[in-house]
Amino acid sequence: MPARVGTQGDLSNYKKYSDEPDDHAIGRSRGGLTTKIHALADQRCSPVVMSLSAGQAGDNPMLWPLLDLLSDTDIDTFRLLADNAYSHDLTRARLRQRKISHTIPERSDQINRRKAKGSKGGRPPAFSGRIYKHRNTIERCFNRLKHWRAIATRYDKYALSYLGGVTLAAIITFHRVRN
Repeated sequence: MPARVGTQGDLSNYKKYSDEPDDHAIGRSRGGLTTKIHALADQRCSPVVMSLSAGQAGDNPMLWPLLDLLSDTDIDTFRLLADNAYSHDLTRARLRQRKISHTIPERSDQINRRKAKGSKGGRPPAFSGRIYKHRNTIERCFNRLKHWRAIATRYDKYALSYLGGVTLAAIITFHRVRN
């Protein structure tokens, strides 16, 4: 049997942009190939800053690039409401270091580990259930973005064009909420 010959024709005209990630922000997740949108939302459920990552990427590492995108004036009036994915000790320490007020629940394994240490386990981190009730703003923000079919299904091949679509949806959502 003869060796298989490559396809005929010219070389691909594909050009990778310098801002384009190698994986095009597409990665494996439980549901197959997906892209994660990471965002910070304001009290009116509108996205303020956003970025993309592959579907299998963790949420916690993407927090810092998002916070870096906020201007210093926004940080003064900003309070981070996050779920247990952001409940790492180093994350809390870094937020305190940057003087960002936050409300993040403690994970059950962290509670058990702290209690197992007894009096040397330290105090639990401050947490207000009354403030945490407002964390649904980010869920409602994503719900508004996912109403755009092209965002929910990701028709775009390139991460830059998909981020452009997400940004357009975010701008329109932002203005609809305020008018």
